[in-house]
Amino acid sequence: MESESSYFKFYNGVVGYPLLFVLIIWFVFWIEIKFGLDFTRWGVRPRTGMGLRGVLFSPFIHSGIKHLWRNTTPLLVLTTALFYFYRNISWKVLLWITILSGLGTWLIGRTSYHIGMSGVIYALVSFLFFKGIIAKHYRLVALSLVVVFLYGSLIWGTMPTSENISWEGHLSGFIAGAFIALRFRESVPNPIKYAWEQPDYKEEDDPFMRQFDEDGNFFELPPEPTVNTEADTYTIVYHYITQDDEKIKGDNAYKDEL
Repeated sequence: MESESSYFKFYNGVVGYPLLFVLIIWFVFWIEIKFGLDFTRWGVRPRTGMGLRGVLFSPFIHSGIKHLWRNTTPLLVLTTALFYFYRNISWKVLLWITILSGLGTWLIGRTSYHIGMSGVIYALVSFLFFKGIIAKHYRLVALSLVVVFLYGSLIWGTMPTSENISWEGHLSGFIAGAFIALRFRESVPNPIKYAWEQPDYKEEDDPFMRQFDEDGNFFELPPEPTVNTEADTYTIVYHYITQDDEKIKGDNAYKDEL
Protein backbone atom coordinates (compact mmCIF):
# COMPACT_ATOMS: atom_id res chain seq x y z
CA MET A 1 0.00 0.00 0.00
CA GLU A 2 1.32 3.41 -0.95
CA SER A 3 2.35 6.00 1.57
CA GLU A 4 0.40 9.22 1.92
CA SER A 5 3.10 11.38 0.33
CA SER A 6 3.16 9.32 -2.87
CA TYR A 7 -0.60 8.82 -3.07
CA PHE A 8 -1.94 12.38 -3.12
CA LYS A 9 -0.23 13.84 -6.18
CA PHE A 10 -1.51 16.16 -8.86
CA TYR A 11 -1.29 14.91 -12.44
CA ASN A 12 -2.76 16.03 -15.75
CA GLY A 13 -5.68 13.62 -15.55
CA VAL A 14 -7.04 15.34 -12.43
CA VAL A 15 -8.20 18.19 -14.67
CA GLY A 16 -8.01 16.58 -18.11
CA TYR A 17 -10.41 13.67 -17.60
CA PRO A 18 -13.23 15.70 -15.98
CA LEU A 19 -13.00 18.27 -18.76
CA LEU A 20 -13.16 15.47 -21.31
CA PHE A 21 -16.37 14.10 -19.78
CA VAL A 22 -17.94 17.55 -19.81
CA LEU A 23 -16.93 18.09 -23.43
CA ILE A 24 -18.43 14.75 -24.43
CA ILE A 25 -21.88 15.42 -22.93
CA TRP A 26 -21.94 18.90 -24.46
CA PHE A 27 -20.80 17.55 -27.81
CA VAL A 28 -23.57 14.92 -27.80
CA PHE A 29 -26.13 17.64 -27.05
CA TRP A 30 -24.68 19.81 -29.81
CA ILE A 31 -25.04 16.93 -32.29
CA GLU A 32 -28.72 16.61 -31.37
CA ILE A 33 -29.33 20.33 -31.87
CA LYS A 34 -27.20 20.64 -35.01
CA PHE A 35 -28.77 17.75 -36.89
CA GLY A 36 -32.21 17.73 -35.31
CA LEU A 37 -31.70 14.34 -33.66
CA ASP A 38 -33.19 12.89 -30.50
CA PHE A 39 -31.15 10.31 -28.62
CA THR A 40 -33.75 9.81 -25.89
CA ARG A 41 -34.51 6.28 -27.13
CA TRP A 42 -30.93 5.36 -26.25
CA GLY A 43 -31.71 5.91 -22.58
CA VAL A 44 -32.55 3.29 -19.98
CA ARG A 45 -35.92 1.65 -20.66
CA PRO A 46 -36.70 -0.42 -17.55
CA ARG A 47 -37.17 -4.17 -17.93
CA THR A 48 -36.75 -4.26 -21.70
CA GLY A 49 -33.94 -5.80 -23.70
CA MET A 50 -33.31 -2.68 -25.79
CA GLY A 51 -33.44 -0.57 -22.66
CA LEU A 52 -30.25 -2.19 -21.37
CA ARG A 53 -28.17 -0.25 -23.87
CA GLY A 54 -29.06 2.85 -21.90
CA VAL A 55 -26.92 1.59 -19.01
CA LEU A 56 -23.87 2.84 -20.92
CA PHE A 57 -25.37 5.52 -23.18
CA SER A 58 -27.93 7.30 -20.99
CA PRO A 59 -25.39 9.31 -18.91
CA PHE A 60 -24.37 11.21 -22.06
CA ILE A 61 -27.91 12.14 -23.14
CA HIS A 62 -29.83 15.14 -21.79
CA SER A 63 -33.28 16.52 -22.43
CA GLY A 64 -32.34 20.19 -22.69
CA ILE A 65 -29.83 22.90 -21.92
CA LYS A 66 -31.13 23.33 -18.37
CA HIS A 67 -30.81 19.62 -17.66
CA LEU A 68 -27.33 19.59 -19.17
CA TRP A 69 -26.11 22.62 -17.23
CA ARG A 70 -27.32 21.25 -13.89
CA ASN A 71 -25.21 18.14 -14.40
CA THR A 72 -22.11 19.86 -15.78
CA THR A 73 -20.77 21.55 -12.65
CA PRO A 74 -21.29 18.61 -10.25
CA LEU A 75 -19.74 16.25 -12.79
CA LEU A 76 -16.67 18.48 -13.12
CA VAL A 77 -16.20 18.94 -9.37
CA LEU A 78 -16.86 15.35 -8.29
CA THR A 79 -14.76 13.65 -10.97
CA THR A 80 -11.88 16.02 -10.20
CA ALA A 81 -12.05 14.95 -6.56
CA LEU A 82 -12.26 11.30 -7.61
CA PHE A 83 -9.19 11.42 -9.85
CA TYR A 84 -7.11 13.28 -7.28
CA PHE A 85 -8.01 11.49 -4.06
CA TYR A 86 -8.59 8.01 -5.53
CA ARG A 87 -6.41 7.96 -8.61
CA ASN A 88 -5.55 4.24 -8.32
CA ILE A 89 -9.17 3.11 -8.47
CA SER A 90 -10.81 6.07 -10.22
CA TRP A 91 -11.52 4.34 -13.54
CA LYS A 92 -12.81 1.20 -11.83
CA VAL A 93 -15.11 3.30 -9.66
CA LEU A 94 -16.47 5.20 -12.67
CA LEU A 95 -17.12 2.03 -14.62
CA TRP A 96 -18.84 0.22 -11.77
CA ILE A 97 -21.03 3.09 -10.64
CA THR A 98 -22.13 3.67 -14.24
CA ILE A 99 -23.09 0.03 -14.67
CA LEU A 100 -24.69 -0.44 -11.25
CA SER A 101 -26.64 2.81 -11.26
CA GLY A 102 -27.89 2.03 -14.76
CA LEU A 103 -28.89 -1.52 -13.87
CA GLY A 104 -30.62 -0.30 -10.73
CA THR A 105 -32.63 2.16 -12.79
CA TRP A 106 -33.46 -0.60 -15.27
CA LEU A 107 -34.76 -2.79 -12.43
CA ILE A 108 -36.85 -0.32 -10.39
CA GLY A 109 -37.55 2.52 -12.84
CA ARG A 110 -40.92 3.52 -14.22
CA THR A 111 -41.80 2.53 -17.76
CA SER A 112 -40.19 5.47 -19.49
CA TYR A 113 -36.83 6.55 -20.88
CA HIS A 114 -34.35 7.56 -18.17
CA ILE A 115 -31.52 9.79 -19.38
CA GLY A 116 -28.86 12.08 -17.94
CA MET A 117 -25.70 12.03 -15.85
CA SER A 118 -27.62 12.42 -12.58
CA GLY A 119 -27.37 8.75 -11.62
CA VAL A 120 -23.58 8.85 -11.93
CA ILE A 121 -23.43 12.14 -10.02
CA TYR A 122 -25.44 10.71 -7.14
CA ALA A 123 -23.18 7.66 -7.15
CA LEU A 124 -20.08 9.88 -6.97
CA VAL A 125 -21.53 11.88 -4.08
CA SER A 126 -22.35 8.68 -2.21
CA PHE A 127 -18.97 7.09 -2.94
CA LEU A 128 -16.89 10.11 -1.89
CA PHE A 129 -18.89 10.55 1.29
CA PHE A 130 -18.96 6.94 2.51
CA LYS A 131 -15.43 6.18 1.36
CA GLY A 132 -13.99 8.99 3.46
CA ILE A 133 -15.95 7.94 6.55
CA ILE A 134 -14.93 4.30 6.19
CA ALA A 135 -11.27 5.12 5.48
CA LYS A 136 -10.93 7.36 8.58
CA HIS A 137 -8.13 9.23 6.81
CA TYR A 138 -8.14 12.88 7.77
CA ARG A 139 -7.95 14.14 4.18
CA LEU A 140 -10.67 11.81 2.97
CA VAL A 141 -12.91 12.62 5.94
CA ALA A 142 -12.46 16.31 5.13
CA LEU A 143 -13.47 15.56 1.54
CA SER A 144 -16.59 13.78 2.82
CA LEU A 145 -17.56 16.88 4.79
CA VAL A 146 -17.03 19.12 1.76
CA VAL A 147 -19.20 16.81 -0.37
CA VAL A 148 -21.97 16.94 2.24
CA PHE A 149 -21.73 20.72 2.41
CA LEU A 150 -21.93 21.14 -1.37
CA TYR A 151 -24.31 18.36 -2.34
CA GLY A 152 -25.99 17.13 0.81
CA SER A 153 -29.33 18.50 -0.36
CA LEU A 154 -29.28 16.04 -3.26
CA ILE A 155 -30.60 13.40 -0.88
CA TRP A 156 -34.09 14.75 -1.54
CA GLY A 157 -33.67 13.78 -5.18
CA THR A 158 -33.79 10.11 -4.23
CA MET A 159 -37.46 10.51 -3.32
CA PRO A 160 -40.42 10.71 -5.74
CA THR A 161 -40.92 14.46 -5.54
CA SER A 162 -41.63 15.05 -9.25
CA GLU A 163 -42.91 12.88 -12.08
CA ASN A 164 -40.46 14.50 -14.50
CA ILE A 165 -37.40 13.56 -12.44
CA SER A 166 -35.91 10.07 -12.45
CA TRP A 167 -35.69 9.60 -8.71
CA GLU A 168 -35.16 5.90 -9.42
CA GLY A 169 -31.91 6.74 -11.21
CA HIS A 170 -30.85 8.99 -8.32
CA LEU A 171 -31.62 6.31 -5.75
CA SER A 172 -29.87 3.61 -7.76
CA GLY A 173 -26.81 5.81 -8.11
CA PHE A 174 -26.72 6.61 -4.41
CA ILE A 175 -26.93 2.92 -3.46
CA ALA A 176 -24.32 2.00 -6.09
CA GLY A 177 -21.86 4.58 -4.75
CA ALA A 178 -22.22 3.31 -1.18
CA PHE A 179 -21.70 -0.26 -2.33
CA ILE A 180 -18.56 0.62 -4.31
CA ALA A 181 -17.19 2.50 -1.28
CA LEU A 182 -17.43 -0.73 0.70
CA ARG A 183 -16.01 -2.80 -2.14
CA PHE A 184 -12.83 -0.72 -2.47
CA ARG A 185 -12.33 0.04 1.20
CA GLU A 186 -8.80 -1.46 1.22
CA SER A 187 -7.51 1.03 -1.37
CA VAL A 188 -6.60 3.77 1.08
CA PRO A 189 -3.15 5.34 1.65
CA ASN A 190 -1.40 4.93 4.96
CA PRO A 191 -1.71 8.13 7.01
CA ILE A 192 1.41 9.54 8.62
CA LYS A 193 1.87 8.18 12.14
CA TYR A 194 3.51 10.38 14.74
CA ALA A 195 5.72 9.17 17.57
CA TRP A 196 2.89 9.05 20.10
CA GLU A 197 0.86 6.83 17.74
CA GLN A 198 3.49 4.11 17.60
CA PRO A 199 2.79 0.92 19.62
CA ASP A 200 6.13 1.13 21.46
CA TYR A 201 5.65 4.77 22.51
CA LYS A 202 6.51 5.48 26.15
CA GLU A 203 5.42 8.76 27.63
CA GLU A 204 8.19 8.84 30.22
CA ASP A 205 10.83 8.78 27.46
CA ASP A 206 9.31 11.68 25.55
CA PRO A 207 11.43 14.85 26.16
CA PHE A 208 8.39 17.06 25.73
CA MET A 209 6.08 15.13 28.05
CA ARG A 210 8.77 15.09 30.75
CA GLN A 211 8.23 18.84 31.12
CA PHE A 212 4.83 18.27 32.73
CA ASP A 213 4.31 17.21 36.32
CA GLU A 214 1.67 14.77 37.56
CA ASP A 215 -0.93 17.55 37.68
CA GLY A 216 -0.27 18.60 34.09
CA ASN A 217 1.65 21.75 35.02
CA PHE A 218 4.42 22.78 32.66
CA PHE A 219 7.92 23.40 33.93
CA GLU A 220 11.27 23.85 32.28
CA LEU A 221 13.89 21.18 32.66
CA PRO A 222 17.31 22.32 33.90
CA PRO A 223 19.79 22.86 31.10
CA GLU A 224 22.06 19.98 30.21
CA PRO A 225 25.69 20.37 31.34
CA THR A 226 27.98 21.46 28.57
CA VAL A 227 31.68 21.09 28.02
CA ASN A 228 33.67 23.97 26.60
CA THR A 229 35.48 22.54 23.60
CA GLU A 230 36.65 25.90 22.26
CA ALA A 231 39.66 26.29 24.59
CA ASP A 232 42.91 26.35 22.69
CA THR A 233 45.18 25.23 25.53
CA TYR A 234 44.98 23.22 28.68
CA THR A 235 47.40 23.76 31.60
CA ILE A 236 48.46 20.70 33.53
CA VAL A 237 50.60 21.12 36.65
CA TYR A 238 52.55 18.17 38.02
CA HIS A 239 54.04 18.15 41.54
CA TYR A 240 56.91 15.78 42.16
CA ILE A 241 57.21 14.25 45.58
CA THR A 242 60.56 13.22 46.95
CA GLN A 243 61.22 9.57 47.45
CA ASP A 244 61.20 10.02 51.24
CA ASP A 245 57.91 12.02 51.03
CA GLU A 246 59.45 14.86 53.05
CA LYS A 247 58.53 17.79 50.86
CA ILE A 248 56.92 18.82 47.62
CA LYS A 249 59.36 20.16 45.09
CA GLY A 250 57.26 23.03 43.79
CA ASP A 251 60.29 24.42 42.02
CA ASN A 252 60.33 21.42 39.69
CA ALA A 253 56.72 21.93 38.60
CA TYR A 254 56.22 22.50 34.91
CA LYS A 255 53.51 23.19 32.40
CA ASP A 256 52.46 21.38 29.26
CA GLU A 257 50.76 23.48 26.61
CA LEU A 258 48.49 21.32 24.45
